Amino acid sequence: QVQLVESGGGLVQPGGSLRLSCAASGFTLDYYHIGWFRQAPGKEREGVSCISTSDSSTVYVDSVKGRFTISRDNAKNTVYLQMSSLKPEDTAVYYCAARVYDCSGYAGQYPYWGQGTQVTVSS
Repeated sequence: QVQLVESGGGLVQPGGSLRLSCAASGFTLDYYHIGWFRQAPGKEREGVSCISTSDSSTVYVDSVKGRFTISRDNAKNTVYLQMSSLKPEDTAVYYCAARVYDCSGYAGQYPYWGQGTQVTVSS
């Protein structure tokens, strides 16, 4: 089965860092574009970042540019989201998702999802 499992979430102080991992099983990650989304309480699911499978090009939502870095390790079948200079407004459940065609900022275009990992930024 196609499965994505996020890990690495937790409680961190403002200005701190976390690295989220998205481990894929049941498929070869290299054939999929992987997006990171987040959803805060009472808000819609927001596209955060995406990495392409063809040239590893990346895209970020404006609010995280310069602070978050998405990367892919095909040998480990894992995508990472390195989050630095975290802010309280980054608090959300973070999800990774996969699709085959290209990167998209719309959650509805991703057929495969992980279970989510909670990131809480608070002092």
